[in-house]
This record gives sequence, structure tokens and C-alpha cells, in this order.
Amino acid sequence: MSLLDNLKGALGGALGQAEAAALPAIIAKVMPGGLQGMLDQLSQSGYGQQVSSWLGNGANQPITVEQLRTALGNAHIDEIAQHLGIPADKAMGFLSSHLPGVVDQLSPDGNLQQ
Repeated sequence: MSLLDNLKGALGGALGQAEAAALPAIIAKVMPGGLQGMLDQLSQSGYGQQVSSWLGNGANQPITVEQLRTALGNAHIDEIAQHLGIPADKAMGFLSSHLPGVVDQLSPDGNLQQ
């Protein structure tokens, strides 16, 4: 199963393949610096240990919906949800569940690939 299939399945089919493929572009519209900008924001908000675990080898530490909400703020959360076409709580649950694995897959050598 591909990463896009996993993303699509995580939302119970709420996103189509085209929307899932556009996720990095959506994050880029919402977060200055795109996915790297989001990781920087999380690190600056006190969640650097989690971010480092996603970039490095070994187990990925989880991040909760509340931690994301604290780090990203309601405005960014609402924008992400609006672009995805789903409620904010569902969008945050999706990011909380899948952001560690997505970052891990996009950073096989410890550096985030664009």
C-alpha cells in the first residue's frame, strides 16, 4: 500500500488521491516554509524531541492533537482543514496520526527531502 493510500485511508476516504497528493502543497500554502516550516514551528514550540525522532533512525515519538494545536495555532489549523475540506478536529487527528510517519519517510538520511 502506498503512502497516498495510507493517507486516504486514514481519513476514511474523505480525501481523494488528488487531494492527498496535494497535501505538501496545502501545507506550503498554510505554513511559511512548507513542511520544513511546520517542523521548525513544532521545534520552536518545545516539540523538537518529537521532530528529531521523526528525522532520525529509530521509533517515531507521537505528537498529540493538543500539541499540534498549541504549536500551530487555530488559524493554521483552520486553514489546513479548509484546504482539505474536512473539519478541523479531523484534520488535526489526521496530522497527529500521520505526520511522524510522513516526515520519517521523507527523511531517509535524516534530512527532509522536498
